[in-house]
Amino acid sequence: MHLHELIRGIEPDHSWAAPDIEVTGVAYDSRRVQKGNIFVAIRGERVDGNGFVPQALANGAAAILSDRPRPEGIAVPWIQVRSTRRVLATLSARLHGWPSTRLNLVGITGTNGKTSTAFLLESILRADGKRTGLITTIEYRSPTGARTASRTTPESLDLQEQLRDFVDQGCAYAVMEVSSHALAMHRVEGCRFRSAVFTNLTPDHLDFHRTMDAYFEAKKRLFVDTGWGPPRRSLINLDDPRGPELAELCRGRCQTYSVRSPADFMIRRFERSQTGIEMTIGTPTGDLPISSKLLGRPNLSNVVAAVAASHDLGVELRVIQYGIENCRPIPGRFERIDQGQPFLVVVDYAHTQDALQKLLETVRELEPKRVLVLFGCGGDRDRTKRALMGKVAQHLSDYCVLTSDNPRNEDPLAIIRDIESGFTGGSPRYLVQPDRRLAIQCILREARPADAVIVAGKGHETYQELAGQILHFDDREEVRKALAELGWSKPSTQTGS
Repeated sequence: MHLHELIRGIEPDHSWAAPDIEVTGVAYDSRRVQKGNIFVAIRGERVDGNGFVPQALANGAAAILSDRPRPEGIAVPWIQVRSTRRVLATLSARLHGWPSTRLNLVGITGTNGKTSTAFLLESILRADGKRTGLITTIEYRSPTGARTASRTTPESLDLQEQLRDFVDQGCAYAVMEVSSHALAMHRVEGCRFRSAVFTNLTPDHLDFHRTMDAYFEAKKRLFVDTGWGPPRRSLINLDDPRGPELAELCRGRCQTYSVRSPADFMIRRFERSQTGIEMTIGTPTGDLPISSKLLGRPNLSNVVAAVAASHDLGVELRVIQYGIENCRPIPGRFERIDQGQPFLVVVDYAHTQDALQKLLETVRELEPKRVLVLFGCGGDRDRTKRALMGKVAQHLSDYCVLTSDNPRNEDPLAIIRDIESGFTGGSPRYLVQPDRRLAIQCILREARPADAVIVAGKGHETYQELAGQILHFDDREEVRKALAELGWSKPSTQTGS
């Protein structure tokens, strides 16, 4: 593709020596630059791509796109723009042939519930015989295989490449988690969304967004404009305080869903047990009875969201029912570890106060003798939620172990002290053990028959970030090992939510 064709419609602040050269591709990582690429120097949260221009040139970059003026001594075309991230997204979509326009692309955003809703919707679409791509916090999956996700929503160049791969594999549908970071950083600019789902908004990522209003404004972009105008249909959760505001904004192209309020899609009845949920969902075309293996009140909302999105895509009620009832367990989402022990053990990704509260309330509804919870908080991330999570654990557990999550470059004990500040009374008993492996062993040794043990925070993750290192660590593996050491080693059977 010629450079002038690639940057067509982009208004540069300044362009120096931009002849119509042949460009072989686009790169934003100087290590991945190939001969003839245009290198887009984006400013990351911690690293400025402008500092890697010399490396990009050494690797064969044919042109540079930056938000800075051209330094002296640069001989290749230099194009200065106001927002390199927005331009990167446009170049990436154009380079790959605007793949989202050839897909029924569904974006799901919210603080919690995105992953479970995405897996449920994908299961429904596959039950309907649709070739479907999936982009989630856990994995990116196509009809021919899956790979571990590097982040919830990929950088725009990687995202467009993934969407193009879905198209090349014959997918007509794609389901994607859309994070607030992705929206604020324009990673989904240039994507045309067929549908958008709003799950909820609770405090998280405030180290990045600073305020809840700014956090909401980032989420709102999915429902307003990501380069192609608003989605054809928005599905909004009325149970969230921000839901009615968003529904009003999307009036005329919106449908609503709810667990407890009148809505286009609503729960008419439900029953919960330790094996799943039985419910009836009211839809615009009739009532839908569903049995799901997923557990807990939060999954009521996730199921009805998936029903609303699939119904809007034209899937028949009987197929929706089959797709939900046969949805495979979702890794790290209320994932039960059963090795024959006489108490419940659950591994879950809950890492915000709202998610931890809903998780513990769900477990309480199962009426265990005691609720024991282990959790920590991530380092170099939102500190405001630490004491709040401590407060939740104090009110909803009978015994707590405070440990490390991903400390990153912070002192693990300093993070735990922040959590401890949320414990305002003498109850419940809690233990501080910064070594997560030892902490898991401690909480399982504490468990008694009919108790429930919750290992929260990391869920599906298979690593721990500690002092600049990324080490292999999987809560599920550690739980199984610890149970085996206690004499419980029956082959595990798992269910998830």
